[in-house]
Amino acid sequence: MSDTQASASPLPSTEAAADPAASDLVVIARQAILDDKRAVYGYELFDRSVAASSHTAASDAALLFNALSFAGSEALGDRKTVFINCTHESLVGRHLELIHPERVVLEVPILGANAEPEQIERLLPILGDLRARGFRIAFNQDVLRRAYTSWLPHASFIKLDLQAFKPELAEPLVKFARAHSEARLVAEKVETAEQYERMAALGVKLFQGYWFAQPTVVKAQTIRPSQATILQLINLVRKQAAVTEIEELLKKDPTLSFNLLRFINSSGFGLSVEITSFRHAVMILGLKKLFRWAALLLTTSRNTGSPPAVGQTAVVRGRLMELLAAELLPPDECDNAFVVGVFSLLDVMLGIPLQQALETVALPQSVVDALMHGTGVFAPFLELTRACESGDDAAFARTAEALHLSNRQVNWAHLQALAWAESLLEQGD
Repeated sequence: MSDTQASASPLPSTEAAADPAASDLVVIARQAILDDKRAVYGYELFDRSVAASSHTAASDAALLFNALSFAGSEALGDRKTVFINCTHESLVGRHLELIHPERVVLEVPILGANAEPEQIERLLPILGDLRARGFRIAFNQDVLRRAYTSWLPHASFIKLDLQAFKPELAEPLVKFARAHSEARLVAEKVETAEQYERMAALGVKLFQGYWFAQPTVVKAQTIRPSQATILQLINLVRKQAAVTEIEELLKKDPTLSFNLLRFINSSGFGLSVEITSFRHAVMILGLKKLFRWAALLLTTSRNTGSPPAVGQTAVVRGRLMELLAAELLPPDECDNAFVVGVFSLLDVMLGIPLQQALETVALPQSVVDALMHGTGVFAPFLELTRACESGDDAAFARTAEALHLSNRQVNWAHLQALAWAESLLEQGD
């Protein structure tokens, strides 16, 4: 895991992680699952923002959404398989439509030793549907009970909790699991060398526990759009607005567009190419998934009212750069000019270095060059935009002349950009 993407530290208490003062942080714990060569096979994720007793379908959705949208599954899983604990209710949640099934293993609990046969059978169609969609399912050793025989064909993994049964039962459990399923076995809660050696001797190939690695936490700073803006997006999607109209809304709110690009380029989404434009993101995601993403974003966002001043400044920068670029560059490059402007203040909005912020979202190299190095086709436009903000006459004159733009052209574009940003504030009230 890159230190610039997220910070990993020893696992804090749930109370500390759930501190309301840290509400701008996504805090997710992960524990490595290793193969028999001690290489990382995947990670199990735990939501440290809620107590274990509060594990619900809603918290399942929030955990997965936050992992992809804010912490990024590259930071959480280094593109490894991610294991997510699920409630039975969350198995039918629409949030699962947002992820690539090959990236995630759903850990499903059994109903309990005293569950009625009808209750057990009722979940079979749901498990079958998940498998048909490509999801892999993990159960614990309780699925080896006679009552759950019908679930075994759906098991991709069976996790054997070494704290849940006596050592002498390990061999019969392993033999039974192999005889009645094709699942890969995972020895979990391995705390001693003796436990590891016993399970390895039985042919178990995957291991998880404190003997290998303590859980660590991944923290990521979040910027969340105002609920009013997200509602505008939801309304546009519900009325099946044109892509151009949705793109315009994304261009109005840098936090909304930043989160969308970061989400759609996360490894959990499963794309093989990076998406770098708002229009492309909307077209790739589609209205159905865009609606689901916006709805989940709404549930995790605070009602902050009007956009903060820094957000308004970012929008002005973006619009001004777009207008100036339109005088000299092709339309596609004007879109990238807008991105340079709105993302030039990501470090301020996130409270982290700009380089770290940019590593969480895919952008064209020309955009990165302008933001990070002050080079390339967009660099003089950004410098001119900053000169307009600061009133630096010398920088204004130098960059305007270099771009062959008159004072009148630049001032008129600046006034238009300010008026446009002001109109957005009025729409959001």
